[in-house]
Amino acid sequence: MSLGSRFQQLSCNLTSFRQEHLNRDAIRKAFREKILPEITLFACAMTALGSMILAFGLYHVHAYSGITEGGVLGLVLLLQYWLDLSPALSGPVINTACFVLGWKVLGCRFVIYSALASLAFSLAWAGCELMDPLWPALADQPLLAALAGALFVGVGCGLCIRTGGATGGDDALAMALTEITKIRIQWIYLLTDISVLALSACYIPLERLFYSLITVLLSGQIIGFICEVRLPWQRERLSTAS
Repeated sequence: MSLGSRFQQLSCNLTSFRQEHLNRDAIRKAFREKILPEITLFACAMTALGSMILAFGLYHVHAYSGITEGGVLGLVLLLQYWLDLSPALSGPVINTACFVLGWKVLGCRFVIYSALASLAFSLAWAGCELMDPLWPALADQPLLAALAGALFVGVGCGLCIRTGGATGGDDALAMALTEITKIRIQWIYLLTDISVLALSACYIPLERLFYSLITVLLSGQIIGFICEVRLPWQRERLSTAS
């Protein structure tokens, strides 16, 4: 290689390095100026609290009562029944696809709060595993389990979604579809959950599906209420502005 060719290659490499460095600086600047100011301590606390409530309810109610879910979890179990596809494979793939859609539609703020929600959920679940089940009798009271499960899932997911994060793929999908279609989130949950539960009737007893339907109906409405209700400080801010 001639000296001129080497010089030209070195010049191209230097230009590429400078461009890459400028791009990184632009990303850091955008993160500091546009994304970071939107992340508040209060929202992070609400996200963590919602994730802990959700983990507590799923561990102490759903896990021992046999109440199933629609959404991604129900779809994963359905694929296992139909195609003998392991949830260890289908679960991460479907959840990743939903989170990627959420990131594309909702942006980096969604990713940050979702990462916090997932971390808080995992830590809370690990803490619950150190306890004995609080309400083992719920296994024999499916209606009470369905109502209690709906309350925990609705409040837990509602707090996370209200702040802009998702604990799982079904929440990410519902948030993205709500943003795209402008349909209220409780109706998105209702549509996806009932579709999966209806398909699950091929292998889940109808009585169990009935109680699961109660859970998804109530939890979806609770999530919608929490996402839409005006908070006291918001009312004060609106009245001050007017």
